[in-house]
Amino acid sequence: MITTETISRITRFNGGEVPVVSLYAKAGQDGPAALRTQVNSLLHEIRPLTEDASLGRPARLSVRGDIQRIEGLEGLERMGPGAVAIFSCSEGDFFEQVNLPRGVRDRVVVGATPWVRPMLAVLNEYHPACVLVVDRRSAQAWELYQDEMREIREFRDPALRKPNYAGWYGLMEHRVRNRADDLTKRHFRNVVRVLDELFRAGGHELLIVGGHPEEVPNFLEFLPYDLRPKVAGTFTIDAWTATPTDIRHSAERIVEQYERDEERRRVAEVMEAAAMRRPVALGLDECLWAGSVAAVRTLLVQEGATAPGVVCDESGWLATSGDTCPLCGRATRRTPDVIDDLAQAVIDESGAVEHVLADTQLKAHNVAAALRFPLPRRAPQDTLT
Repeated sequence: MITTETISRITRFNGGEVPVVSLYAKAGQDGPAALRTQVNSLLHEIRPLTEDASLGRPARLSVRGDIQRIEGLEGLERMGPGAVAIFSCSEGDFFEQVNLPRGVRDRVVVGATPWVRPMLAVLNEYHPACVLVVDRRSAQAWELYQDEMREIREFRDPALRKPNYAGWYGLMEHRVRNRADDLTKRHFRNVVRVLDELFRAGGHELLIVGGHPEEVPNFLEFLPYDLRPKVAGTFTIDAWTATPTDIRHSAERIVEQYERDEERRRVAEVMEAAAMRRPVALGLDECLWAGSVAAVRTLLVQEGATAPGVVCDESGWLATSGDTCPLCGRATRRTPDVIDDLAQAVIDESGAVEHVLADTQLKAHNVAAALRFPLPRRAPQDTLT
């Protein structure tokens, strides 16, 4: 399972004079052998580097070792749907393989640092969710994260089987109904108490509630104030006949809709801020400058957007071109995707990165950012044309 700790561990590696091979390939598309074929095809793209005289001997040897190690990987044929991300630097004694829960674009990148932005995009799509299926006498709590769901709690409380039947009890019908209502309320309070414990323990960002349409709204009334904003949605299901697969599919639809709505909201907030002349950056040039001066609070990146550029590893300056850093005078290094370097720089400065799949105004800019402070003016030689 991909985690922020996994990404942090990978991004901390720097090969120095020897490059890192970063490879992404889809799995489960056209049969078990297709992934192996695709990986080999991507490796074929970088084979010329092993004979490239412009690279130092250690770099050529490292790429050759990376190709051999990746070609020898076992178990690729047994992977299910999703994708595999591989990071290798044989001369730096570095290797990581991460299985991703969804497909990403097939690509291989050779650079000074691991190319992790596709992993970031995948990770940002997944919010740990608590899925609750509840009725008047039972409840099941599940944890849903990265296409995996596991049951974490199940319990029942006493309830009258037929709350509208007085029968041999000799009680008036309304007294039976009141008793049933009291038991249901007690049950709902018990469920809320368990939910509160789960969320206080951490690990869950969203709450999804399923059940009968006449019971779910009543249950939601018992949620405390701090849990109500975490409700991402509800769905109709029968707790006694539903299978785990039924529950999972219903919850996944809600999470996906929540993600797209969240993306639209964040883009709308940035565009509104731009219209009101608040600190934002629109477009690659402005966002790179904002990243260079650690001004980015939240970076929005259109899914699939890439752009070549340059980076100064000394000052952190980012741009689409330039052989010399205008901030420190050092030589820059070229990067096949400066947006990826920008995303990593934002994360290093405790900012947030959101990859946007939804159809929004961001498509006109590819990248945009909410800023911590207004951008300082650049000197004429710093301004890109």
